[in-house]
Amino acid sequence: MQAQLQRLQQWAERRLPALTRHRRLEELPIELHRQRIYIVPTGFGAAFTVLLLVMMVGSLNYSNNAALLLTCVLGAATSISMLVAFRTLNGLHVRNLRAGHATAGQPIDVVFDFQASRLRQAIRLDLVGGTHAFDVDGRTEVTVSIPTEHRGWLTVPRFRIWTTWPWGLFRAWSWVRPNHAVLVWPRPELAGPSPTLLAEDNRRQRLHRGEDLASLRDYRSGDSLRHVAWKASARHDTLLVKDYEQPEARQEWQLDWRHLRGLDNEARIARLARWLGEAQAQGRQCSLWLPNEVIDLGSGTAHYARCMSALALLP
Repeated sequence: MQAQLQRLQQWAERRLPALTRHRRLEELPIELHRQRIYIVPTGFGAAFTVLLLVMMVGSLNYSNNAALLLTCVLGAATSISMLVAFRTLNGLHVRNLRAGHATAGQPIDVVFDFQASRLRQAIRLDLVGGTHAFDVDGRTEVTVSIPTEHRGWLTVPRFRIWTTWPWGLFRAWSWVRPNHAVLVWPRPELAGPSPTLLAEDNRRQRLHRGEDLASLRDYRSGDSLRHVAWKASARHDTLLVKDYEQPEARQEWQLDWRHLRGLDNEARIARLARWLGEAQAQGRQCSLWLPNEVIDLGSGTAHYARCMSALALLP
């Protein structure tokens, strides 16, 4: 019975325009109201209704007032159940959607922000073949993973919000198709050559503290007395301090689209994505030259995200 009702519902959504008029993209926030909430009996609800009809016929036939009263009470409870299921969705707001970061081929997490003025229980969200259950008390965030295949903008597919609360006698649902897209980063290549580095530039070397003595220098306020070279200081008029700072070469990576001749566009994007990941892992500074954008030298998570997003948006 349940499978038949679901097939009937799917047929109705395909054939009846009234059930599918909300297929157009909608701007957030989106409010569920009585004009877009639909409700039908579940399989259990249909069977329970048949049982009530049988009880009513039997009680009338045998003039059993107690049985008739029980039938009326159960019928009233059924009607209240339908109202509660409707009110669970009525007034529910989809305030906002936001997404994390993911490369093509990996699922991307999309956070749905729901809001309601009162407690809503046992709500379900159907998206990309999965069902997620949650309650809404004030504001609630629900995270759903959406599979990805290609880089670039991915439109959030149409999803269904439904409930059978409180007793599973009726199913109330509403379709939502937000005008929202998430950006999917390109998939880095698995292996390949390292970027071509420029010649060593001693002017860009920085100092790091090592374990071997590098030199002696004049004492500066704040230096530890443990680093004072007392024997050497005795032969001079000022205190001398052991200096353990040594130059460390930290070359910058200049990632240039033009240096990858012989590769098609997608192969270039995959290689640049791998180089950006390696630079991020090694803490290197890097710049990126693309046909439509030039990103200056930088490092860190924000710089990496900017570069990967620029690669994802290439035609």
